[in-house]
Amino acid sequence: MNSRAPYSPPLPACKARSGREPHISVMTIRTRKFIGTITLLMLVVVWSLLGMTVAQTPWLANSGWLQAIFYVVAGIGWVLPAVPIISWMARPDA
Repeated sequence: MNSRAPYSPPLPACKARSGREPHISVMTIRTRKFIGTITLLMLVVVWSLLGMTVAQTPWLANSGWLQAIFYVVAGIGWVLPAVPIISWMARPDA
């Protein structure tokens, strides 16, 4: 008989390591996605606050070309730190 509820996450994988007690993986994909989502939200909030702070500087506010370049870089720039977080979140359970 199945002891799990119909929508419960899978049981952690156990692997024996060279004679020692088995390793139990406590970081399931569900946990990684939760932590990654919180991390991505914090990244976006901090990135946008820093972007607004830099956008208010006089040397940037006085130049239309610099503003255009800055907003393109700031708008796309958050993706680079987000890629490793998203790839970590999508990693399958061991």
